[in-house]
Amino acid sequence: MFDPAALLPTLEQLARQAGAAIMEIYATDFAVVRKGDDSPVTEADQKAEALILPGLRALTPNIPIVAEEEAAAGRIPDVGDTFWLVDPLDGTKEFIKKNGEFTVNIGLIAEGRPVVGVVFAPALGIMWSGAGNQAFREDESGRRSIACRPPPATGAVVLDSRSHRAPDKLVAFLAELPEARIENAGSSLKFCKVADASADFYPRFGPTSEWDVAAGHAVLLAAGGEVVSFDGQPMAYGKPTFRNGDFLARAKA
Repeated sequence: MFDPAALLPTLEQLARQAGAAIMEIYATDFAVVRKGDDSPVTEADQKAEALILPGLRALTPNIPIVAEEEAAAGRIPDVGDTFWLVDPLDGTKEFIKKNGEFTVNIGLIAEGRPVVGVVFAPALGIMWSGAGNQAFREDESGRRSIACRPPPATGAVVLDSRSHRAPDKLVAFLAELPEARIENAGSSLKFCKVADASADFYPRFGPTSEWDVAAGHAVLLAAGGEVVSFDGQPMAYGKPTFRNGDFLARAKA
C-alpha cells in the first residue's frame, strides 16, 4: 500500500492549478448553464476538472476517479474500495454569487474511508490538507498543523450552509447545545473550519454527493474529527448512487 501522505504535494499542486484556472474565469462575465438535476455549472467547473483528472491519472494510473462533471455526463467508472473523488468546483452557487466561498476538492478513498484530502479555496488563498493523523492549513502567513478542538460546554459554533438550508432541523439540533452560535459558510469550508478549530459542529440536513464531502472529510479525520450519521455511524463511501444522507461533522467523540 502506498503512503497517502506522500501524495499531498502533488495533490496540492493540482488543486492550485485548478484554482488558478477557476480564478481566471471568476474575473469574467461567465455563463451559467443547468445540468440535468437543475444544478448550475460553469466553464470553471469544467476547466478545473480537465486539469485535475490527467494529473491524478499520471499519479495513480490504476486508481479509478469519480468526478462531478464526469458523473453528470454519465461517465462513472466501476470502483472497488480504493478510488478518487473529485469536485473541481465545490460551491458553484457561491462562485456565481462571487462571495469567494468555493473550493477545489480532491479526496482519496481506501478501504471505505477517506485517507488523503486537499481543499483549496482559491479566492481566499487558503489550502487545507490532511493524511493519516496530520492536517495542515496554509495561507499567506505560512503553513501550520491544525487539530479539532473539544466542543465547549456552552457557546459552541455551529456551521450552516449558505445555499442549502433546513431551518427546522437546525433548530432541533441547536436545542441540545446551550448558547450555541450559528455561522454561515459555503462549500466544504465547513469541514475545514471544524478541522482548524474555528468551529465545533457542521450538521448537514439534505442530500450531498460523495465528491462534495470526501476531501473535507479526509482533512477533518486527519485533524482528529469524524463525520457520522445522526445515529453515530461513520459515513460510508462507494454507495451505488454516491449520494449521502444527513450527517454531522465534529471533533471525534
